This record gives sequence, structure tokens and C-alpha cells, in this order.
Amino acid sequence: MNVLSVENLTKSFGERIIFEELNFGIEQGQKIAIVAKNGAGKSTLLNIIFDLEAPDSGTVTFNKSIRTGYLNQTHGLDETKTVIQNLIHADNDMTRAITQYENAMESGDEDLLQRATDSMDHASAWDYDAKIKQVLTRMSIVNLNQDVKELSGGQKRRIALAKILVEEPDFIILDEPTNHLDLDMIEWLEKWLQNTSLTILMVTHDRYFLEVICDEILEMENEKMYRYKGNFSYYLEKKAEREALEQTVKAKAQNLFKRELAWVRSTPKARTTKSKYREEKFTDIKKEALKNLDSDEMQLEIHTTRMGGKIVELHKVKKGFGDLVLVNQFSYVFKHRERLGLAGKNGSGKSTLLNMITGKDTPDSGKVIIGDTVNFGYYSQTGLKFKEDMKVIDVVREVADHIPLTKGKTISAEQLLERFLFPRSMQRNFVYKLSGGEKKRLHLLRVLMANPNFLILDEPTNDLDIFTLSILEDYLMQFPGVLLIVSHDRYLLDKLTEHTLVIKDGGEIQDIIGNYTEWRTADLAKEKREKSEERKAEAKAKLASANQINKSKVKLTFKEKFELDTINKAIPQLEAKKKELNEKLNSGISDHEELMKVSAEMGEVSNALDDKEMRWLELSELE
Repeated sequence: MNVLSVENLTKSFGERIIFEELNFGIEQGQKIAIVAKNGAGKSTLLNIIFDLEAPDSGTVTFNKSIRTGYLNQTHGLDETKTVIQNLIHADNDMTRAITQYENAMESGDEDLLQRATDSMDHASAWDYDAKIKQVLTRMSIVNLNQDVKELSGGQKRRIALAKILVEEPDFIILDEPTNHLDLDMIEWLEKWLQNTSLTILMVTHDRYFLEVICDEILEMENEKMYRYKGNFSYYLEKKAEREALEQTVKAKAQNLFKRELAWVRSTPKARTTKSKYREEKFTDIKKEALKNLDSDEMQLEIHTTRMGGKIVELHKVKKGFGDLVLVNQFSYVFKHRERLGLAGKNGSGKSTLLNMITGKDTPDSGKVIIGDTVNFGYYSQTGLKFKEDMKVIDVVREVADHIPLTKGKTISAEQLLERFLFPRSMQRNFVYKLSGGEKKRLHLLRVLMANPNFLILDEPTNDLDIFTLSILEDYLMQFPGVLLIVSHDRYLLDKLTEHTLVIKDGGEIQDIIGNYTEWRTADLAKEKREKSEERKAEAKAKLASANQINKSKVKLTFKEKFELDTINKAIPQLEAKKKELNEKLNSGISDHEELMKVSAEMGEVSNALDDKEMRWLELSELE
């Protein structure tokens, strides 16, 4: 069943055409992503689809039988209401019962709570309430009666996402759903979207999302739409093939153009019907031959200052606020060309640690020593506070008119902006006219202009497109200084980091050798082992209790004896297989698909071994 049809959609701002005559449709159950460079019109297209903006021409048609939900860049919540009021906007017995119950829980009044509980029973609202609690817990939203206006931008964004997940419309449109989520939240959301049967249209820079969730990619480029029926890796492969073919077509058109140009110049003005046709054909060939296929790419080539022997040292650093300890007795000595990831839940203390490393904040105890030659470059989440009435060129000239590059070369402010995809025509624009991604790019430019040798990137992927991210990653791979990255982008962390600092509850910071996925795989395996041991202990306790109650000897049946013999043979085989897979994981698998395959197999073998051991315990107690 078709849920959305977009026909001949065109949008422009002044003389600038954003897209022209776009046509596509979405079928029920499809999970589609739109990819494009910043400024290509992704968010504009989503706003037009959801009737928040008007197109210049064309139509958008939804199937009238479906319910839709839209998570856009602004949260869209009613700030005069509480969290629960925003989540439950319908006025019916169920939603009134849930609201009454939440208010009673907040008040602590037993009579009110009893009446609210009766209302929940009468309205059969417990399942819906449980679903709300599950989603909100995953989004780290605990106070349902708090006014939305009191929350941070990230919290509002998470509530807006939770609202869509709770309502479960038939068709959801998500614009950068992973922004303001920590890594645990992203992993949970990824699994939720994978397992749901809803129709999804999303814009995201999270390449793992694109790989494991989407079954189709729509690319907006040069005012057109290209369709790829597959996930992100399939899209990359087919895009490369398309671009190679276009280059071949262009080369042939250029050769033909030269011949036709010679004919046009040599032919008399009096035309036969045949020559007029050839002249008209010449116009089409010229257009194809002169087509610009060169992709605009951000070029990063900034000079880095020399770094001495001492970089940054942290000695038994402790920091907290009241009873909350964020960093507890942490010691670390940074080394040359280190590449570290910093992971932890929202509010765990990542920004606090970064501020102490850079000297912006002081520890409660311990000390931080910063080397004399260290030059920090700090790309923060909040970005630089540019004056909105400032011109783009003046933002750069505020630092310098000429900027040093590698190998003793220099570059002008105008040329540097062009390398960061700000053409001359855009450099006189005011900052307030820039998109979110363009402001982020300008912020990155200003950070790199300072020639840092210790680069800190705090959530650098927010609002940057996947093409800019790819170029940034290539630059960072060659960066000769120290690199410290805080990011919810698992792809970026896996590609760039060699080990990971993980902030735990209570301020403990673990130094994990390996990238994020390697750490997370090992961490999940550890959690499974611990849960398995708990289940075994519980089962053993239950069996011991049962034996105390019933002292009579129970003999095994023939079938149970055969099962026990089979299990005795299976357990060593499973243990050997588990050991083999564990050695593979610890060997450092570089291929992501192979890593995920081995990790999945490890989970299956571990679960099978747990089941066999549990059954062995039961049968052994009876024997």
C-alpha cells in the first residue's frame, strides 16, 4: 500500500533552486533515508511533506487511512504544559486516568492514589502507562510533572522523540533522531526502529543507522533525487558506479561536442532541415559536455604547532557537585598522537572532564598539569557565539587575513572559506542566514585556524552531513597532534579512536583498549555472563529449597538420562566454540560486518551454553 506520493515538487529561495520536480513514493513498511550535503534542502523537503512549508509547485499526497508523526529540528512541544501533558494530549478515559495517577504519585496522598489506581483499572490504562514509562526511562526522563519550559534543549528533543514512539503512528518522519541522545539511547532506538513494522522516512548522519535500519536511500544532489534500493553500503557502491558512468558519458559528449562545434562553425548560415536538426542536437550535446560533475569537497589543510615532551597530566583528579561525584581519583598522562574516545551517559561528567583538561575548570582535589607548548582546539557542542549580524568573511578576518598552511604556505581568508564550502557569493552573507550545518562548519574552521596540536571534538557530527564527516575523518586520520573525541557517532569513534575512556557511575573512569564497538561488544558479553551467573545461582537456590521440602529421591526417567548424556557431550563443544569466538574478538577484527557477525554468533553460543548448563543443574540434582 502506498502511504506517500511526492510529484513534481519544486522549491527555491530567490534565485537559488533547492530542488526541482522531485518525484518519489513510499510503500507501507519501508524504511527510507534521505542523504544530501548541508544546504541541499533535506529539512526543507521534510517540512514541505508535513505541510509546515509550501512548495513552489508540485503535490504531496498521504494515504488518508494512516496516522503520521514528525520529529523535526525544533521540538514542537507546548512549553506551557508539563511533560506528561505533552505526551498525552488526547482527552479520553485512558489519558485522564494516567494523568490522575501521575499527579497522585507526585502528591503522595494515599486516598488520591487509591482513587487514581481504581481509575487506571477501570480504563485498562496500565499497559499504555507501562509503555510510556519504558520509553521515558530509555530517554532518561524521570519527572513527568516538570514544566517543559524548565528543561534543556536536549531534554525537550528527547521528549519530542518519546512522544512519537509512545503514540506509534503508522508513518514516522525523523529529522536527525540521534541528536542529543547518548550511546545507550541510540543503541536502544536503533533496535526499536529495526524491530518495528512502521513506515519510516528519516534524515540522519548516523551511518550505522543507515546501514542496519534502512532498506532504501534517497540522495538529493544537483537539485535532483537519486534512488538506491539498499542500505548505506549498497548506496555507496552504486553511487560510485553512477558517478563513474557520468564521467564516461561526459568524456564522450566532450569529444562529440568538439566535432559538432567544428561543423557549426564551418556550415553556411542557410540551413537545410537536416542541418537545423543537427544544430539543435548540438545544443543538447553542449549542455551534457559542459555539465559540472566535480563534487564540491571541503579541503582541510591547516598548519599544526609543534608540541613538546610534556602534554597534559591528570593526577588523582576529583570533581563533583554536592553529593554527586562526576570524576573520582582519575589519573592519566596524554601521549603524542594519541587518539581517544570519551564515552558516558548524558550528565555523567564528560564536559566537566574536558573543562578540567583544558584548564577552564579546576578540580576539587588532585592536579592538572598542562605543557607549555600545548595549544588546545576545542570544538564544543554549543559552538561559537557568532554575532548574527556579522558577515561570514568577517568571522574569519576577526582572527587573521592570511592563515598558515602546511609546508610554509599561506592562504587568504576568502580562499580558506572556499575550501570549507563557502563560495565567494556566500561570504558576504550574514551569519543568521546560515543553516545549522553551515554554522557548525564555520565553527570548525575557526577552531582549526588557531593551529591546535591538542584537538578536542565534543559532538562534532551534530548537523554535519555524511559527506563533510567523511572529509573531516580523513583529515583527523592524518592529524599529528592529540585527538580526544566525545561523540554519539559510533562510526566516527570506531574509525578514529584507538582506546576509550568510559565514565561510570560514581565518577570511575575506565581506560578500555580498542574502539567503541570493541568495548561495547565486550561490555555486553560481560553483562550476559553476569546475568547468566545470577540465573544459575537462583536456579540452584530454588532446587536446594525444593530438595529440602521433598526429601524423597526422584529417579531420572530413561528420556532424562539420555538428555543428560547429550548435554554432557554438548557443553564441552559449546565451551570450545565460545573460546574460539572470544579469541577472534580479542584479535582485533577490522572489518565491521565480520565483527558484528562474530559478536552475534558469540551471543547465540553463550545463550545456548547457559541453557545447557541450567538444564544440567536441574537433571544433576534429580540424579
